[in-house]
Amino acid sequence: MLQSAIFIIVSVWVLLSVMLHFFQEHFIYFPQSEIVATPEVISLDYEELTLKTSDGIEINAWWIPHSNARATLLFLHGNAGNISHRLDSINIFYQLGLSVLIIDYRGYGKSTGKPSEQGTYIDAETAWRYLIDEKKIKNNEIIIFGRSLGGAVASWLAEKYPSAALILESNFTSIADIGSHYYPYLPTKMLARIKYPSIDRMSNIKSPLLVIHSADDDIVPYKFGKQLFEKANKPKLFMDIVGGHNEGFLISGNKYSDGIDHFITDIVQK
Repeated sequence: MLQSAIFIIVSVWVLLSVMLHFFQEHFIYFPQSEIVATPEVISLDYEELTLKTSDGIEINAWWIPHSNARATLLFLHGNAGNISHRLDSINIFYQLGLSVLIIDYRGYGKSTGKPSEQGTYIDAETAWRYLIDEKKIKNNEIIIFGRSLGGAVASWLAEKYPSAALILESNFTSIADIGSHYYPYLPTKMLARIKYPSIDRMSNIKSPLLVIHSADDDIVPYKFGKQLFEKANKPKLFMDIVGGHNEGFLISGNKYSDGIDHFITDIVQK
């Protein structure tokens, strides 16, 4: 009886480990293809773009220009949905006086291809190059913003390209760490093919940093945001918000928007 129970436990453990290793993409990426709304819904003029990546993928993007922009924000969103689910955030950033470029990673929305770690990096770099080469915006006028998974992509981009600032919202330290949080009984560090090692990039990033996280975050533990902040160079600022992972920025209201405004005014543009 005991041997049978041990066999079942070990078999389940092995099965879960195999699934986590070979089907990681299904645990990480949750793209949706339907565009449910556009910036017109919030009365913002925008230009729809198709950006061609170095590996032949077509990336769908929106360019929302501000007539009197204090800076341009490159928006790298989280692992679910698509750009049309980020209108609330786009409106907040626009009201803060920012032009916004938001992209859908490969496999998301109208973008072609399938999502992957290296693919998201290429997609972000393609958007960066569009702002630099096509829009002729200087790197010290671009704020890189990443929420959740987008924060991992933003960290990669910020490590490679100096910018006016980096904003990380509700970000994890690495896929292995988030895996260990959810599957403490599995050797996630050994199993992780997809890395997104943001924690290893922080000491190499020289741009001013704002880390935003909620102690109420129900998906990415608050401690991960703190660890990223502690590892980062100065100048840096940590902003506490309230609410869950997906709605904290809305629930926090003025605390959220005022905090970003303060960061841009007093740290980025002082």
